Amino acid sequence: MRELHEGPMDEKKQSIIDKLVDEGIFKIDGKQLYELPIYTLLKQYTELHEQ
Repeated sequence: MRELHEGPMDEKKQSIIDKLVDEGIFKIDGKQLYELPIYTLLKQYTELHEQ
């Protein structure tokens, strides 16, 4: 069986998800974070830290 290797974008997405979870955000617009595209995650993270 082949092992799956995450690419740099997958690692970045996971990093952003981890940071959002640390801030207490588990869903955006009713969807789990892992279901969302990286653009949406980055937007939420940026908006959270602009305040």
